[in-house]
Amino acid sequence: MNKTIGVGLAIAFLLILVVPVLVAQLRTKESREWEGVTLDDVTYEEVEFYNEAEQIRLAGMLFVPKGDGPFPAVVFVHGSAPSFRGNRIILTETKHLLDNGVVVLVPDKRGADGSEGDWETASFEALGMDAVAAVDYLLARDDLPISRVGIIGASQGGHISPLIASQSDEIDFIVDLSGTSLPLREQLLFEEQQNLRQIGFLPIVADVLAYPSAWSIREVRQKTFWQAIGDFDPLPYWEELDVPALAIFGLEDTNVPALESEARLQTLNKSNITVKVYEGSGHNLETPLGEGNLVVRQEVLDDLLNFIMSN
Repeated sequence: MNKTIGVGLAIAFLLILVVPVLVAQLRTKESREWEGVTLDDVTYEEVEFYNEAEQIRLAGMLFVPKGDGPFPAVVFVHGSAPSFRGNRIILTETKHLLDNGVVVLVPDKRGADGSEGDWETASFEALGMDAVAAVDYLLARDDLPISRVGIIGASQGGHISPLIASQSDEIDFIVDLSGTSLPLREQLLFEEQQNLRQIGFLPIVADVLAYPSAWSIREVRQKTFWQAIGDFDPLPYWEELDVPALAIFGLEDTNVPALESEARLQTLNKSNITVKVYEGSGHNLETPLGEGNLVVRQEVLDDLLNFIMSN
């Protein structure tokens, strides 16, 4: 009898694990035809600059608006994967800023496209200095009438944006797009929980399985990367930040806990930090389902431009 009960419990346990996953995988997934800017829609200048501290040659795309200036300028900082120049999200944001009088430098992340180095073994401090090198390059260009310069960090780039601001007195403002204010380990755990839920595991099962999954990423699958970035917590840098900052999150983000990130910044009670959370958008801050298919929603583009022009 006891053996029968044990077998029954084992079967029930397997059903709880497997059946929801099978149902989720069989369910038809809705796809969207995304609309955004491509490289064919823009004109740019190929540029090179150097991170002198590490003797790394970096490359990128420079977008200069028409007119005499002076112009505000921004440097994009990429997320946690290799950059690619055809990124429609960044290009859509870039064209909106370019068309409205903002100089934009989109560097190739170290180890990607035309840039030397290896992003997988780079610390956040080292990646930050790449961005500082880009800022210094812009300010050294005598032919570019620049009034002020800031950082736009996307995802992990936003996560480290206050760190970058601490590395240079030349940065006048920062923008964090979907970069959490939580410690990186907490963000990873949240992301794994959401990944497992999307596969189909029940929430309580996904939340438990996320712990060994996150551990395997840190200690096995991406060990070199995690050794380089350590236990980074951006909050001390937000606390010390003395330039204007805009942080934007999507409420439906499955990579970053939006409300927790917002709350952590709001506890600082700093007047120079503005936080916005958009309902219906995910990590890319896209147009909500049923309201269009823009890779970046128009409200975000407008908020981005208004913030830069007013700071």
